[in-house]
Amino acid sequence: MLPRIAITMGDPAGVGPEVCLRALAESSLRECCVPVVYGDLSVLVACAERTGLPSPRAEDVKDSGIITMAEFTPGAINAATGNAAYQYVNRAIDDALAGRVDAVTTAPLNKEAMHMAGHHFPGHTEIFAKRTDAARSCMMQYSEEITCSFVTTHCGYAEVPRLLTVERILEVIELTAASLLRIRGRAPKIVVCGLNPHAGEHGIFGDREEERIIIPAILAARERGHDVEGPLPGDTAFITAKRRATDAFVCMYHDQGHIPVKALAFDRAVNTTLGLSIIRTSVDHGTALDIAWQGKAMPDSLFCALRLAAKLSVRQG
Repeated sequence: MLPRIAITMGDPAGVGPEVCLRALAESSLRECCVPVVYGDLSVLVACAERTGLPSPRAEDVKDSGIITMAEFTPGAINAATGNAAYQYVNRAIDDALAGRVDAVTTAPLNKEAMHMAGHHFPGHTEIFAKRTDAARSCMMQYSEEITCSFVTTHCGYAEVPRLLTVERILEVIELTAASLLRIRGRAPKIVVCGLNPHAGEHGIFGDREEERIIIPAILAARERGHDVEGPLPGDTAFITAKRRATDAFVCMYHDQGHIPVKALAFDRAVNTTLGLSIIRTSVDHGTALDIAWQGKAMPDSLFCALRLAAKLSVRQG
C-alpha cells in the first residue's frame, strides 16, 4: 500500500496553492504516494482558474473551510492567510499523530503573516517540535548534491554564540547521522563547521567557541562511533572536493548552510525536521509573493519533498 502524504497548502496568498495543484496533477508522484492537500478547496479551484492549471478533484483535498477568496489578495501579506496556513499545518499534524496519514509535507508559510495572526513561531520546524513534544529536533536541508543540518536556525546572528552548547551540537550530529543512515542505508561522513572566520584561527577570532564548545562536541561524537571531521571554516567547507567526500555538514547558523544549499540545489533540496515522532518534509523555498498565482512557481522542490517523505514512510513501516 502506498503511503498517504498530507500536503499542507501553505499561505494561500503565496505559491503554495499552485505548487500543490502541480503535485496533484503529477502522475509520477502517484507511483510512490497518495498525496492529499490540506487547505481550502475553493482557493485551489480559484488558483487553477487563474493559472490555467488542472482543477483539483475534491477527493484529493481535505477541505478546511478556513478562508475564502474575499478575505485576501494573492501576493499580499495578510493575517487571515497567516492563520489559515497555521491551521492547515496543525490539522495535518493531528492526522499524522493519529496515524491517518503517514507523513506531512509542507508548502511555505509566511512568517510575517502568521505572526500578524497571533501565532508566534519562528517557522514550521518549531511548530512541529512543539506539537509532537520532541525532546530534541533540528532542521536538515537534504539533497543529493549537498546536505546541511543546523544547530541554530531562525534567530539573529547576535544570538547564535550563546545558543551554542556542546550538548546541542552533539545532538544535531547524532540526529543527522541517524537520519542519513535511514535514507542512504550506511553510516555517514559528517563535517562540522566552525562559527568564526577561519574556524577561530586558534582563538584569534571570536570567543574561542571552537575550542570551548565545537571541538568538545566533535570529540564526544567520535567517542560514540560517528565519523566526524572539523571544525572547518565556512568559506572552505563546501568546496567541490570536500562536498564529494561528505554526506552532511553540521552548520552553526542559518545562512552558513542555507546559502550553499540554495546555490547548489535550490529546486531539489528538501527541508526535513529530524527528531520528531512523525515524518515531516518541506519545500526549500518561501512563499514567493512576487510571482504568486501567476503560474510561474517551479514545483520541483515539492516533488522532491514528497518523494523523500514517501521513501521515509516506507522504510519506517
